Amino acid sequence: MEKDARIYVAGHRGLVGSAIVRALQTQGFTNLILRTRQELDLTDQHAVAEFFAQEKPEYVFLAAAKVGGIMANKTYPADFIYGNLAVQNNVINNAYLHKTKKLLFLGSSCIYPKLCPQPIKEEYLLTGELELTNKAYAIAKIAGIIECQSYNEQYGTNFISLMPTNLYGPHDNFDLESSHVMPAMVRKFHDAKMNNAPHVTLWGTGSAQREFLHVDDLADASLFLMENYNDSSIINVGAGEDITIKELAEMVKKVIGFKGEIMWDATKPDGTPRKLLDVSKLHSLGWKHQIPLDEGITAAYQWFTENTETKRA
Repeated sequence: MEKDARIYVAGHRGLVGSAIVRALQTQGFTNLILRTRQELDLTDQHAVAEFFAQEKPEYVFLAAAKVGGIMANKTYPADFIYGNLAVQNNVINNAYLHKTKKLLFLGSSCIYPKLCPQPIKEEYLLTGELELTNKAYAIAKIAGIIECQSYNEQYGTNFISLMPTNLYGPHDNFDLESSHVMPAMVRKFHDAKMNNAPHVTLWGTGSAQREFLHVDDLADASLFLMENYNDSSIINVGAGEDITIKELAEMVKKVIGFKGEIMWDATKPDGTPRKLLDVSKLHSLGWKHQIPLDEGITAAYQWFTENTETKRA
C-alpha cells in the first residue's frame, strides 16, 4: 500500500477497526476514509453503493460486524446473521464493482467446528458441526469467506480472509449483556472491587480453554498480511497459546486488585471446550504476536478505567 493510498476502514470505531486505524496512522498512512454508523449504514445497499462510487477506496479493511458474547448470540441470532450478511454483501460487492485493489475480510475463529482437533488448522473449516450458541454468527462469517473466494475466482479480485482468535483491548465492549468473556470479566471484577463485594460469580465451570490476542497485535498482523498475503485460502491470526477460563479469571482478578472469591455457576454454558488456533501458516510468513497476556490485560483495564468509567461517572 502506498502511504497516500485511499484506505477505507469499515467499522473504525469498534475494537478491531480502531486498532487498524491506529496502526495505519502510526505507519504513516495519511489518506484514511472513515465513516461512523450514523454517516453510513453498511446494511443499506443504496447508501454503500453511493459511498463507493464517490470515494473509490483503493484498499478496504472490512472490520465492521455485529459481535457479542454467548448471551447476545443466543438471544439475537436473527440480528447477527442478517446484520453481518448485509454488511458483507454490500461492502464486498461494491469493492469489486468499484475496482478496489485489495480487500481484507475479518472473520472469526468461531467458524470452525465445535469439536475439531486442536490446535485448529485452516483446513478444518466446514468439517463438522458448529457451536450452537453462536451458529448464526458463524454461518454469516463463513458466507463472507466463501464470498471473497468466489469473487476472486470469478472476477480475479484480491480479497483475503483473516480468522482472528479471541480479541481484547481498547474500545472493547464492556457491557455485561453483550460482551465477550474478557471484557465481561474486567467489568465484573472492577464493579465488585468498587462495591467491596465478597465474591464474583462467573459463567460455567472455568475449564474451557481459550486463546487471547491483543487487538493491537491483530491490527499489526492485518497490515502485514495486506502487504504480504495474496491468497484466497483463509489464514489464522492468534497467539498460538491458550489458557483456561479459570486461569484467565485469576489473572484478571490480580490485575484489577479484587480481593474476594471467585464462584462458578456450572448451570451456565462453557461454550466450546477448547479453541486454539494453529498459526504456523502465519508464522511461516514472518509474523508473530508481541504483547504478553498479562501486559495486555493491564493496558486494557487502564483504558477501561480512563474511558468507560469516566463516561459512567
